Amino acid sequence: MSVWKVSGGNKLYGDLRIQGSKNAVLPIMAAAIIAGCETELINCPRLSDVEAAMSILRHLGCKAEREGDTIFIDSREMNRTDIPHDLMREMRSSVIFLGAILARAHEAKLSYPGGCELGPRPIDLHLEALKCLGAEITEQGGDLYCRDGGLKGARINLSFPSVGATENAMLAACGAEGETVITNAAREPEIVDLQEFLRSLGADISGAGTPTITVSGFSPRKRVGYRVMTDRIVSATALCCAACAGGSITLKSVVPADFETVTSALESMGCEIERRKNSVKITVNRQLRAPRPITTRPYPGFPTDAQPLLMAACLKAEGTTVFTENIFENRYRHAAEFCRLGADINVVGRVAVVTGVSELTGAPVSATDLRGGAALIAAALGATGETTVYDTGHIARGYEDFDKMLMSLGADIKYENERLASVV
Repeated sequence: MSVWKVSGGNKLYGDLRIQGSKNAVLPIMAAAIIAGCETELINCPRLSDVEAAMSILRHLGCKAEREGDTIFIDSREMNRTDIPHDLMREMRSSVIFLGAILARAHEAKLSYPGGCELGPRPIDLHLEALKCLGAEITEQGGDLYCRDGGLKGARINLSFPSVGATENAMLAACGAEGETVITNAAREPEIVDLQEFLRSLGADISGAGTPTITVSGFSPRKRVGYRVMTDRIVSATALCCAACAGGSITLKSVVPADFETVTSALESMGCEIERRKNSVKITVNRQLRAPRPITTRPYPGFPTDAQPLLMAACLKAEGTTVFTENIFENRYRHAAEFCRLGADINVVGRVAVVTGVSELTGAPVSATDLRGGAALIAAALGATGETTVYDTGHIARGYEDFDKMLMSLGADIKYENERLASVV
């Protein structure tokens, strides 16, 4: 059990360099097995999900070592194609290894993945995409058995622009003969980052960032170096923390366009936003007002991962904010915890109505998932008194040294986590 103790009331000031992206590095680590080569990945965050991915790579027979923010992967001696249940349940993104293993070995066995309990997140789209390429998939006792007699390029039309399904299709297509065209593909910046890494591996791939991605061939290279993009959700988190606490912070070495929907919403609330080519500065020195209605959608729409964080910033804003969650049906579990702090939130189905209150008061609360946990800490920064956030490890899945990051800006926060101390 992790325990975060936050004493609210301190405004945040200073500069931040944002960590590498969790949602980009995990599929890139999976992709490292496709070519059977040596890979050097720079700007890799130290997270429990990343450690879980390294454990999966080692189980498959690969070498995976960390030095600072750099991870070295040698997949030349990969000798297994299965991922056991205890490794799969550590993170939802573990399913991304399926497409990579098929591309390399043409057979795989794994169980259904774990991760945050945000409601049904079926992997049907992943499996249908792989079947289009010629994979035969059967289920037995909760395990998936996948094999193919040689993947063939195909046209894959996703019924929903799923990020994971798009990534799995891209990875598997690298091991297919002929051209693969993925339509209604996810357009997130992490998809673009995966494409650029696959290009460095030797893939002939284009279109990432648009609804159509084409994979036309693969000429594997022996050694690859790549720098992972910065984390746009951590960037959004830092901005929302400043909106909750007040003050002025600057995010360095970021791509402002990657999280523009969040900065735009904060700007409409009365936050002063200064955008430069590789930085964003937020200044909050006034009473915030409720923003326009927020509706989560696939990129370039408002990200579901940022919804709890912006909601935290709205808890004391003047007026009423209406949130509509279109991605995960259980994404509002943090709302009940916000109410323990004195928030006024009414949830009906996929809609949450937040009416701003004059004050939040510290209380014991529980992190229900990764982003909801971070949002509770953000809200606690703007509350009176001490808030204790109890967490079973969710926050460490996506934030590297979150307590130290906030303390560097002047927050009063203490973090205790015996279980993960030896890992991260």
